[in-house]
Amino acid sequence: LQMYRGFQIMPHVQYIYTEASESLCGVKLEVNKYQYLITGRVYEGKVYTGLCNWYEKWDRLTLSQRKGLNHRYHLGCGCKIRPCYYLPCFATSKNECIWTDMLSNFGHSGYQAKHYACIQRVEGYCSWYRGWAPPDKTIINATDP
Repeated sequence: LQMYRGFQIMPHVQYIYTEASESLCGVKLEVNKYQYLITGRVYEGKVYTGLCNWYEKWDRLTLSQRKGLNHRYHLGCGCKIRPCYYLPCFATSKNECIWTDMLSNFGHSGYQAKHYACIQRVEGYCSWYRGWAPPDKTIINATDP
């Protein structure tokens, strides 16, 4: 129904491909029953998704995630998200956000993923942002996770 990115590569998507089973990283989607947010990649003119991509029933997305899709996530295109699997975790460059949801084994469904966006701030530094107002790109808020 709506495409957020990728218009220049795929102006129209008719089919989305995935592997036949979950053991091969395929996803099971209930077509014509739910609306989904589906991320993936384009290869040889086809759109592919799998277990390593973000897919979620639209009605299960948090308000922060929906706002992120429309207003915030694009502010982090110059950032890299580094997952943290065990402590201590450190950013190795100024354009990294440390993703701590992996510490609790929640991953894509963890608190940080549901309520924060990694955005680029002043002088190229990236940090997590949560808020209702448009982010102020001139300050770095080190108190956010």
